[in-house]
Order: sequence, then structure tokens, then C-alpha cells
Amino acid sequence: MMDFKSIMKDKAIPDLNQRIARHVRELRSAHGFSLAVMASRSGVSRSMISVVERGESSPTAVVLEKLAAGLGVTLASLFDLPAATSNSPVARHKDQPQWLDPASGYSRRNVSPPGVTQPMRIIEVHFPAGKRVAFETGGRERLIYQQIWMLEGEMNITLGQECHRLHQGDCLAMQLKGPIMFHNPTRKSARYAVVMTSETSSPR
Repeated sequence: MMDFKSIMKDKAIPDLNQRIARHVRELRSAHGFSLAVMASRSGVSRSMISVVERGESSPTAVVLEKLAAGLGVTLASLFDLPAATSNSPVARHKDQPQWLDPASGYSRRNVSPPGVTQPMRIIEVHFPAGKRVAFETGGRERLIYQQIWMLEGEMNITLGQECHRLHQGDCLAMQLKGPIMFHNPTRKSARYAVVMTSETSSPR
């Protein structure tokens, strides 16, 4: 099995921490959120937000998901280039940003071409054996839908109180609107694809 930590060390990729820092700073500024407001919206402390915005930390997936929810965007969008440098319909494998969660060791790759204006995104995830990640964020201003297609291994995905055991070839359709936990209960790493799309929710 591939050692993804070694891949992240050996592969020449852009500094994703700086890219994430830039996105969070610019999005917060565009919304006019102070650090205090952003902390209230995301559940992340002002000091942590400040550290992330300076690119001085490797934030965990849980922290990034909270920030993304507070900013009204998807987690995957925080890894994008600041502005599309190409409108090519092809994203070469070597150019697809790959990120490693420092807490769980799970690896995610943004597969979709960044310069194409389409509502769907594809993310490839490698999930280590025995690890779990729990996202506690609730609903967003935009409705975000995703389908998870198991390519290798098995995963338990819990939506609220309902747990789904996915085996190779299975596909789960879900909406990001409540607590979600990803858990690999086996002794082998798992690999799955996430296809995500979003739309603006109706005014309340």
C-alpha cells in the first residue's frame, strides 16, 4: 500500500497552507466579517483563525470544514488556486492539489479542473485504516449535495444517527446539513470518490 505521507513529502506541490490562508482571509474580508464574527459563525477561536490566515498552521480537516461552513463555501474550494490560471477542461494528475489531514492522516485530492465553471466537483480520498473524522457543522446558506462512491476498501459513514456501511462499489447520496462522521473500521486503507454539487437555498 502506498505511503501517502511520503508522497506528500516527495511530490512538488504548491504550499497549500498559504493557499488556504489566502482564501480564508479574502473570503472573510469579502463578507465583511471581523475575527469575532467569524469565530461566532464557525465555532473556531479568533486566535486559531488568525493563525490559519497567516499560514502558520497546518489546520485539521475539522477546523477547515468549520471555517468553510462559516464562510458559506465547500471545504474543497479552500484548496483552489486564488484565481483560475487556466480555463482548460483538463486537470492533469500532477497539477491536482493533494492535501493531508495532520490529525487523521487522510489524504484528499481535488480532481476537477479549477478553471471550469460547472456546479459539480470530484474529490478523491484515501482514508487510513482505523481512523475517523467527525464533522460537526450544520446547514449552510447553499444546499450542498454529494455522493460517495467506494473504490477500494470499506467505510462507515454516519449521518446524524444513521450509519451506512459502504463496501467496494457502493454509492451513498447525502446532503451536508448536519453532523457527519467518516470511519474506516478495517485494517486496510480505503479509497473513495466524492462527487459534489451545490445550489442556493430558498430564502427563509
